[in-house]
Amino acid sequence: MAGTVRADRAVLSQSRQWPPAGRGGADAAHLFLQQWFNLSDPAVEEALYDSLAMRDFVGIDLGREPVPDETTVCRFRHLLETHDLGRQLFDEVQRHLTATGLKVATGTIVDATIISAPSSTKNAKKARDPEMHQTKKGNQWYFGMKAHIGIDSRTKLIHAAVATPANVADGTVLPDLLHGNETRVWGDQAYRGQRAVIRRHAPRAQDFVNRRYRHRGVVDEVERAKNRTKSKVRARVEHSIGVIKRVFGFAKARYRGLKKNAHRLLVTCALANLFMARRHLLRCQGE
Repeated sequence: MAGTVRADRAVLSQSRQWPPAGRGGADAAHLFLQQWFNLSDPAVEEALYDSLAMRDFVGIDLGREPVPDETTVCRFRHLLETHDLGRQLFDEVQRHLTATGLKVATGTIVDATIISAPSSTKNAKKARDPEMHQTKKGNQWYFGMKAHIGIDSRTKLIHAAVATPANVADGTVLPDLLHGNETRVWGDQAYRGQRAVIRRHAPRAQDFVNRRYRHRGVVDEVERAKNRTKSKVRARVEHSIGVIKRVFGFAKARYRGLKKNAHRLLVTCALANLFMARRHLLRCQGE
């Protein structure tokens, strides 16, 4: 973990576009720390008092300045959300990785995953989050949002991320997940029938989206074999989604409202890229 923190410092030194913490304030390092360990606002304050390594990471010396309280952390996070600075942090991480030699190639894999949200109405407003919706997957109903991502087929690094309510079809977000220089695009059957969209937004790209191989109970074995071959590449996106959900704990929506969770998604994707590229970054630091 210490090595990964050292790798992150190179990004934080470039992404601090706000005044330094000082006198109990908060800055980008606090946000990265919060999302890295999946901490609530009160837990950030407690962790900083408890851990010397965390205080060193955010640059706090208790002999000269206090730890920012949970209200300060919350207000700072709201400031970032208001000005869409999560997108700038994500782009800054992309630029840093590019500078170290990890460039986005010409293959993109697209996919979406459901992020659950509380469906209970036992709250002050006696209502569920109006910006979240329900959707059916298989025989199971889910309530929440969808995280749509586009990753590089070679490095598995995320280069695009979009948050929508859970009832939005995967294919409608496809244009936002392409960078335009693709020569190949992979996706599951939720993206079939989007060849014209791919051609419009990535003119040189070949469509490697999985096709339907079963129709009226008849299985097309040739198409099924093609899908199996495509899925050997397409399956790489599951690793990136697994890092978002299992390593950084973004399997459930922590905040109320789509904008707040979209901001968290972008920051988490930036951290996921750092996590997946950690060995490469540490090698670059050792040179």
